[in-house]
Amino acid sequence: MSDLIGKHAVVTGGGSGVGASIALALAHAGATVTVTGRSKAALVAVAEQSALISAVTCDVTDPVSVKALFSRISQDHGKADIVIANAGVAESIPFTQMDIESWKRMIDVNLTGAFLTMQAGLIGMEDAKWGRIISIGSVAGLKGYAYVAGYCAAKHGVVGLTKSIAQEVARSGITVNAICPGYTETPMLERTLENIMSKTGRSRDDAAKALLRQNPSGRFVQPEEVAQTVLFLCGPNSASITGQAISVSGGEV
Repeated sequence: MSDLIGKHAVVTGGGSGVGASIALALAHAGATVTVTGRSKAALVAVAEQSALISAVTCDVTDPVSVKALFSRISQDHGKADIVIANAGVAESIPFTQMDIESWKRMIDVNLTGAFLTMQAGLIGMEDAKWGRIISIGSVAGLKGYAYVAGYCAAKHGVVGLTKSIAQEVARSGITVNAICPGYTETPMLERTLENIMSKTGRSRDDAAKALLRQNPSGRFVQPEEVAQTVLFLCGPNSASITGQAISVSGGEV
């Protein structure tokens, strides 16, 4: 597959899980890929899997860091044609016990990080009249879940942000979409399971079953399934798909 030869993609949170799978899929399709995140070692481990992937550290919550990232990659590889705002973090806590610092973390990483990434990427695309901006949201951006109010609020914001930007650039050749996975088999899911186990005393299998009861398909989403959805949205027949929040959730929503 070589649909994306000549394109340059940026993937935030690209050092593990969904971000790593997206980066590898884009490189396999021929794109030059920059993976970013805060852990240099994790990014390098992904970059070592393909000659088309390079690693640059970046804190998506910091406007200066994001600006520096896009300035550097523009010098190294040219402007970004594809921007995947994937960086995210989740915390589980009863709403009445949530402090302001937990709330800020959820908003800063999940929503402000997406805003800064998408804005910086869009500025470079406007002259080219072609671009693909994809935010990796969550089914938590389409419905509510108990004990993750901050995460849900942030991911709902990501979906709204995506839809709004799409309206602004609809005539420009740039599409802007969100992909909203259900529980996906990643390190983030493992942390969720460990949290359930520590608080309830359940085994890992029982904790997993508790999560899967919400999913009609009865299985966790695989990172590669999200990556393949990204490839479709970046492919040659996707120009009319914009402003959408695509659920990859086994029928959950």
